[in-house]
Amino acid sequence: MPFQDLSDRLAAVRETIERARQRGGRGQEVRIVAVTKTYGPDAPMAAWQAGLRDVGENRVQEAVTKMAAVRADLRWHLIGHLQRNKVKQLDGFRLVHSMDSPRLADALAAYGDARGRPVDVLMQVNVSGEGSKGGYGPSSVEAEGERLHRLPGLIVRGVMTMAPFDAPAATLRSVFAGARRCAEQLSAAGHPATELSMGMSGDYEIAVEEGATLVRLGTVLFGARPA
Repeated sequence: MPFQDLSDRLAAVRETIERARQRGGRGQEVRIVAVTKTYGPDAPMAAWQAGLRDVGENRVQEAVTKMAAVRADLRWHLIGHLQRNKVKQLDGFRLVHSMDSPRLADALAAYGDARGRPVDVLMQVNVSGEGSKGGYGPSSVEAEGERLHRLPGLIVRGVMTMAPFDAPAATLRSVFAGARRCAEQLSAAGHPATELSMGMSGDYEIAVEEGATLVRLGTVLFGARPA
């Protein structure tokens, strides 16, 4: 049976999350988004059987193929970069984590208007300032938050960020705290920005301490990705 140790891995991850949540003292609920990119349809099915309900994919087409193959009532999250020409394929996703530019925001809002149902999104914020990462700069969040009120085809549910790979704990903490402040700005501007998507397999403990409500976990649950 594939992923036969998933239940044990998940139990250990949940314990780790709870300890981090207690240390952080923020009282937030934390949900695990099981990242099933590059694994086959058996990964989201295994996640469902282990009790997980949220799964994340990086690419729209890969996700759509899996959605058709998996007979389980999962909440699908798009966590990777989204090209504007793929916006019309978003119907199966519960939440788009990667709204990373005003142009994409406009395209998502237009799609939400056209289908008669707003698109639930997170604003991707590049707190670390790395050139290899997309997203809004923190200094632009306040103004963009005001602009997004004019786009009824969107509902801004919060913020997503990615920390530098293998960064020291102090850097991780600074990045995650910066994302939390961006979400607070959006909330103060009147958006229902309660979600903080941050933390992956290597850094999710610190992310939870800093307020993460969604942690995106792949290898810590499923093991090494297929070559």
